[in-house]
Amino acid sequence: MVTTTGPTPGQDSDPARQRGWRSALDREDLHRYLTTLEGWREFTTQDPVPPELLPAPALTGLDPDERLDYDDDRLDYHTRLTVAATSTLRTVVHAGRRLTLLNRHAISARRGLILSGAAGTGKTTALTQFGKTIEVIDRRQHPGVDGRIPVVYVTVPPAATSRMLAVEFARFLGLPVTTRANITDVIEAVCGVLIDARVSVVCVDELHNLSLATRNGAEVSDTLKYFSERIPATFVYAGVDLETNGLFNGTRGRQIAGRFAVIDTVPFPRTTEWTGLVSTFEEALRLHHHKPKTLEGLAHYLHQRTSGMIGSLSHLIRGAAIDAILDGTEKITRHSLDRVKLDRAAQTRKTKSAS
Repeated sequence: MVTTTGPTPGQDSDPARQRGWRSALDREDLHRYLTTLEGWREFTTQDPVPPELLPAPALTGLDPDERLDYDDDRLDYHTRLTVAATSTLRTVVHAGRRLTLLNRHAISARRGLILSGAAGTGKTTALTQFGKTIEVIDRRQHPGVDGRIPVVYVTVPPAATSRMLAVEFARFLGLPVTTRANITDVIEAVCGVLIDARVSVVCVDELHNLSLATRNGAEVSDTLKYFSERIPATFVYAGVDLETNGLFNGTRGRQIAGRFAVIDTVPFPRTTEWTGLVSTFEEALRLHHHKPKTLEGLAHYLHQRTSGMIGSLSHLIRGAAIDAILDGTEKITRHSLDRVKLDRAAQTRKTKSAS
């Protein structure tokens, strides 16, 4: 959700702005749908198409309902905006594809990949974009073939048990699970479907919810290991600071460390790549009065605000773009960026760097 110091849907009496906020916020729940097969397929087959900016005469000629629809399309577009092809994302996609090829004919001891880093460093984006890449490749190699599920995407629930994790896999596949079904039944059903569907990549997000120091966490780890042994696929994990939360401790941790390579996701330094990322976001904007290269000129300020976190940068620019449409200014400025509140972690990092 984008939070600003401006009016909220409940406070704003302007029906156009209320409708705009609802449109923007209602579409912020894509992540929830990625954990279902239907939602994942929609994610991998659809990309936000940049809406065409109407010339001034055509814009003024729109009646109120047409203008609302026009603005709604742009609000929807800016809530998703573009995915910047960062160096981290390219590294993950390349390493992931290499592993899928190396694992293709492996009978056992298939290798995996772990993405670990602070919140907001692009782990989920890199994970889902890698999965999307595999999905697109499989669709191209097997056109018109039904029944294939090349990629699975699940998240580890908070305080997860092994049964909860197995149910997450079943839920992604749309398999009915009754309260009386035991974990063995669920696992067998999941493995059977995925083997038949020729799955090649299993993406497991929010792995920091797993703690090997607890009995439940150890059992979840064992369940993941069993899945990886039964399912002929490459497993890719992502989570917050996994190398410092005990994931590689003990016997189970050493097993994970021996089978998984780790890619650390970190904040971006203030380099030409950072400026390029800012420019990528700016070129994707669809605002009527925004001056080109305004954000590029504010690259240093944007780095200070976000401490180089790609997630915070995306939130900041998308939030300012939504405000620009809702308040009619149709441009992003230093002042409008100042109005967008960032996550507390970004604010804390900014305060520490300034002190």
